[in-house]
Amino acid sequence: MSSSDDSADSKASPTGRPDLRETVRQQMLSSIGGWTGALITAIPTAVFVVVDVLASLRPAVFAAVGSALALTVYRLVRRQSIQQAISGLFGVLVAALIAARTGHARDYFLFGIWTSFLYAVPFAVSVVVRRPLVGLLWEFLDPSPPDPDATPWYRRRPLLIAYTWATLMLTLLFAARGAVQAVLYDRNATGWLAFARIAMGYPLFVITLGAAFLVVRRARGTLRNSAGEDGAA
Repeated sequence: MSSSDDSADSKASPTGRPDLRETVRQQMLSSIGGWTGALITAIPTAVFVVVDVLASLRPAVFAAVGSALALTVYRLVRRQSIQQAISGLFGVLVAALIAARTGHARDYFLFGIWTSFLYAVPFAVSVVVRRPLVGLLWEFLDPSPPDPDATPWYRRRPLLIAYTWATLMLTLLFAARGAVQAVLYDRNATGWLAFARIAMGYPLFVITLGAAFLVVRRARGTLRNSAGEDGAA
């Protein structure tokens, strides 16, 4: 059997159907996008601000949409995943439409401000009801080793605490992103709005995600070691 067949089998369930967990994991990795995802988000915003300063709002709107479309076509030509490019293009289209309708450059950033606050809500609510979203997703993709009593993860204190902290980190990230940009929006600081959107976008998201990952991995590693010691005893 070829290595490609082995790879395909590793992503399939025992029934021969695609593994849902693996599918979701791959989609999540694709949605993060790495440094190319950061560029896809940053370039249209930078183009919009520069063209708005050098020309006017209308050319800036077309330039932002055109650059987002060009990035999507570029990834298509290179046969790369376009999930990030498509979502970025959608965001740029909505933001550009709002700015074009209102006639104010700062309104290009309204959609991003709204979505930042919107993202924070389910994360915050999940913490309040003691079902942190990071835990729900992580346990779906990679379930923790079961304990002798088959206690669910949200009733295992070390896991619940770790997932709660990780979820709070992301909640604060989205809330801070929205709050900072909202203040700059009120001050009509379009240039600083662009800087905040880029700096508090993928760079800060990756840092926060890394910190959350370390917190959860440490808790899960401690549980795994404890389970191993109990089994050896």
